[in-house]
This record gives sequence, C-alpha cells and structure tokens, in this order.
Amino acid sequence: MIHDAIVACHECDLLHPVRDLPAKGVAKCSRCGAALYRDKPNSLDRSLTMVITGLVLYVIANSYPFLAFRLEGIVQETTLLTGVRFLYESGMWEIAALVAVTALILPLAELLGMLYVLLPLKLGRVPPYMAQVFRLVRSVQPWGMMEVFMLGILVSVVKLSSMASIVPGLSLYAFSILIVVLAFSSASLDPRIIWERINVER
Repeated sequence: MIHDAIVACHECDLLHPVRDLPAKGVAKCSRCGAALYRDKPNSLDRSLTMVITGLVLYVIANSYPFLAFRLEGIVQETTLLTGVRFLYESGMWEIAALVAVTALILPLAELLGMLYVLLPLKLGRVPPYMAQVFRLVRSVQPWGMMEVFMLGILVSVVKLSSMASIVPGLSLYAFSILIVVLAFSSASLDPRIIWERINVER
C-alpha cells in the first residue's frame, strides 16, 4: 500500500490519507461518516473472472436469436443486431445509434478495456498506457445502459404477447446474465490495486 495517496470523500470532499485496512474493513470519512473505500479480498482474481465470463456471454448474446415471434405458424427470429438495423431502416437512426452505443459498443469496450488492464496484472506485468485505458473504462461505465435496454425489451414483450407468441432465445438469457456479471465485476474491483501499480511503475 502506498501511504502518500490521498482520497477525497465523495459526500463532503474532505481529504484523507489512504491506509491499509483489515480484511473486509471499511474506511469512513472522519467528518460525515461516508464510506471511502473497502477491502475487497481477491479483488483482482474475482474481477478478471467476471470479465472473462462477460466476454463469453457477450459473444453468445450476439451470436444467437434474442427473441422469436410466432404468429399463425410463422416464426420470425430477431437478434440484437437486427433490432438495431430495424430501427435504422425505419428512419430512427438516432435511436438505433443510441441503442448500438449504449447496449453493444460501450459494454464491449468496458470488457475489453478491463481485460487489457487485469490480465497483465494477474501475470505480474503492467501493460502500456494502463492508466489511460483504466480512466477510459471508468468514464464509459456510466454510459453503458444494458439494463435500460432490457427493460425496454420486457415492456415490448408484454405488449406484443397479446398479438403473437414470444419465445425467448439463448441470447436473451446470456444478455440478462451479462448485465449481472458486469455489475459484479465493477463491484468486486478495488481500483486502488490499479492505481498502486501505476504509481509503482512511475
């Protein structure tokens, strides 16, 4: 642990020196009591496992049917990409671009960026431009809105269920699990591990 590091409270902006914590300990602000950071055992291993799992789920989610619509014996399958293409061909290119960026491109960028950072650290190496990549990943995380996209899909399914039979595909399950995996990946990562290695290399 680098003891000259400083962390600011996200509630009151009071500066605190970073200190070692006991197992599963929590550092709190001396002024307002807000949690500053936590000790997360095996943070690197757990986060890397989640990232690799997320990449596998991402490939599955984009390789298999998302939903199938069955009406009078006719079955039409859709994928994530065909949904974006349908929006574009319908003249709603702004919505198509928004869905593509927030539900497809940014989650993939987050997964690949974290893999680029975590895998070399696991192997005892520091990749080039690690600080820049990690900052980029942290900046795009709030813009990944897969859960909002999923909520919209569920609303559409409920409305369409009275018109046709809706059959969920493998991609839907993979996409749903991917949302949870990304959340666990972010929650299990201790950013101090990354910044400490960056400071050591400097």
